[in-house]
Amino acid sequence: MQDFLSRMIGRKVDITCVGAASLSGEVVKVEGGVLHLRDEEHSMGYVAIDKIAVVWEAREDDAHRAGFVPPPNNR
Repeated sequence: MQDFLSRMIGRKVDITCVGAASLSGEVVKVEGGVLHLRDEEHSMGYVAIDKIAVVWEAREDDAHRAGFVPPPNNR
């Protein structure tokens, strides 16, 4: 997963973690088992890679979403 996420640097992604927490943002860095995400307000978030269950590349029409988002089945 770390290698995969490293290839996503600079792209906007939606991720779902174990426990159904979901986040969205631009991949800034992947280092030491931690994903560094930046949301639209330029706030940084840090996610333990081993807790990530699903990664989607964000679509352009979803670009306005940032930070915590509801799980896909609640949208």
